[in-house]
Amino acid sequence: MTSDADDALSWEGDDDRPTQKPVAEPEQKAALPRGWNAVGKRSETVGRIREDGTVLDPAEKPPLSTPMLLLVGIVGGIYLLYTVGWIVGGLTLQSSAMFLIPDVMYQVALWAAVLAPALWFGAVWLLTRRSATWVRVAGFLAGVLLLVPWPFVMTGAVGA
Repeated sequence: MTSDADDALSWEGDDDRPTQKPVAEPEQKAALPRGWNAVGKRSETVGRIREDGTVLDPAEKPPLSTPMLLLVGIVGGIYLLYTVGWIVGGLTLQSSAMFLIPDVMYQVALWAAVLAPALWFGAVWLLTRRSATWVRVAGFLAGVLLLVPWPFVMTGAVGA
C-alpha cells in the first residue's frame, strides 16, 4: 500500500513509455551580426542577422551597401563615357591610320577598344561576387586607370 506522500509525487500513467519517437525540432541556423565573418569548416553555412532580427539564408547574397552602390554607379558611368570616348577618338584617327595598318585590322582593334569597358565591368562584377569588397573596388579602379581612351584624350577636347 502506498502512502499519501507517495501519491502526491506521481501521476497516473507515469510508468507508461511513449511508443512513438519525439518529433525533432527544426535545426537552429547559425548566424553572425554584420561585420563578422565565419571562417573554417562549413563557414559557408553561416547566415547573417538582418536589421529586423531575422536570419538571412547563407545562400542569399546580402544587398549592396550604399557606398558600394554609389561606386558601382559612378564607375559604370565612367565606363560609359570611356566607350563614347573610344568611339569618337577611334573614328577621328581612322583616316590617318589608313597609311599604317590595313582597314580590317583597324576596325577589329577599334571595336575591341569600344567593347573593353563593358567587358571589364561585366568581368569584375561576375568574377568578384564571392570576394571581399576591396577586391571588387580594386578591379573597378584598375579598369578606370587602364581603359582611358587615349585617342580621344590626345586628339579630342584636351589635345585640341
